[in-house]
Amino acid sequence: MVVFAGQGDARRSMALLWRSAGPAEESRPGPKPGLSVDLIVDTAIALADAEGMAALSMRAVGERLGRSGMALYTYVPSKGELVDLMYDRVLGELPTGYGHEEGWRAALTVWARDTWEFYLRHPWVLQVSQARPVLGPNEYLSLETLVRILRETGLDAPRIRGVVGTLFHFLRGSAGTVSEVRQAPAATGVSDEEWWLARSATLLEIAPGLTERFPAVAWLEGATAATSSHDDGLPYLEREARKSFETGLAVLLDGIEATVAG
Repeated sequence: MVVFAGQGDARRSMALLWRSAGPAEESRPGPKPGLSVDLIVDTAIALADAEGMAALSMRAVGERLGRSGMALYTYVPSKGELVDLMYDRVLGELPTGYGHEEGWRAALTVWARDTWEFYLRHPWVLQVSQARPVLGPNEYLSLETLVRILRETGLDAPRIRGVVGTLFHFLRGSAGTVSEVRQAPAATGVSDEEWWLARSATLLEIAPGLTERFPAVAWLEGATAATSSHDDGLPYLEREARKSFETGLAVLLDGIEATVAG
């Protein structure tokens, strides 16, 4: 499921995203209202965290708040604006200060791990397409944080722009694999262990001689099997995805380092 940001009215979305610390509804005379933009957005984030983006609707958010979906429209005009607000607000969790005492590589490593774990806490964020940026303050701040780190490399702007895109593509793809692994048992009704036991046995029966037909793959599986640890309690594919993340991150950092040295 892909969700495109920026589907609401442009002016209303921008006004809500960039609103001041004191929203208009809080400055009205009389009793303090029971709803606010922040409360609605926080509730929507909790809903998406718990049930996924497919469960998100104005009605579902209203039910969590004990209100009708229509009551929300006074504060958030539509689901389009709500997605924009959710995405930008949750980005505010990301750290913004990374020390450079140990150099750009150490700072970038911590940034990448923080961002990867953030995606795993909020997997619905990965469903918000990067084809249409939200253009909110926290989205800009997260980009500002990364660019500040990368400027310490001394690379020029075009190369830094390329590195920024590469890092985000890598992190989103890697975290997306873990997210899908976690969703698969509930979505299919079959655990990872059950799936692998059934498929691997059937594959060997129906397609014998795999080692001879695909020797490079057989070498890879054999060479890495001895180094695999199963003491962490993680599903096999999540464990492999985590190892791939660490390996891929190291390779990317080596590449940046080589570009700086060149």
